[in-house]
Amino acid sequence: MLSRQSIAEFLDRPQVARFIIAVILINAVTLGLETFPTVMERAGGLILTIDHICLGIFVAELAARLYALGLRFFRSGWNVFDFVIVGISLLPATGGFSVLRALRILRVLRVISVTPSLRKVVDGLGRALPGMGSVFLLILIIYYIAAVMATKLFGASFPEWFGSLATTSFTLFQIMTLEGWSGEIVRPVMEVYPYAWAFFVPFILITTFAVLNLIVGLIVNSMQEAASEDEREETQAFEAKVLERLAEIERKLDQKS
Repeated sequence: MLSRQSIAEFLDRPQVARFIIAVILINAVTLGLETFPTVMERAGGLILTIDHICLGIFVAELAARLYALGLRFFRSGWNVFDFVIVGISLLPATGGFSVLRALRILRVLRVISVTPSLRKVVDGLGRALPGMGSVFLLILIIYYIAAVMATKLFGASFPEWFGSLATTSFTLFQIMTLEGWSGEIVRPVMEVYPYAWAFFVPFILITTFAVLNLIVGLIVNSMQEAASEDEREETQAFEAKVLERLAEIERKLDQKS
């Protein structure tokens, strides 16, 4: 019977990771094909069979990892992520749980956990969340002030856009995304209020360019920090292996002498 260490070493091989990625991509294609009624009429049986085979591979890989690592399996957030994703796929897709059938597409997210470069991106986003919380709070404050001002200034003449705080908030969100902000909203408002640009231009500059660029900067900085930590860990692991090898060579030399 294979030992836990040998199974763990097998699962950590690059070939196994590439195989799992290939299965994930194949499964993603089959899940997409299931959305085409004509394709399902012609090859529905084959597509469902491939889907079940992919799920079986995921379950087998997860079970092997659980056996190899034991309770240490749950110490890794990525292992828990895989466990939840595969667990959702195993829930019954009939009766009241039929809506969960659509959640099977979440299996595609497993490509994140088996691809180091994607893990670095997600780790960077996670590290940026604390700083982004302060930025989002700043956006909310600016957004609330702007919504109240716009409602007071333009609500009487344009109730469909600025009639209430909720309506104004949605309108300002459209302006912030620069989706038809000029021709559809701002220019009609400026025909009644010629100096309305003095409100909208600073709002766009602050929310769309300054604050959002600050968020991008936080994310990039966090990703760089995550990459630097990974490099330090790899360097420390390499140094440990070198020191272990040197110690082994010294022991052999002492034995010979």
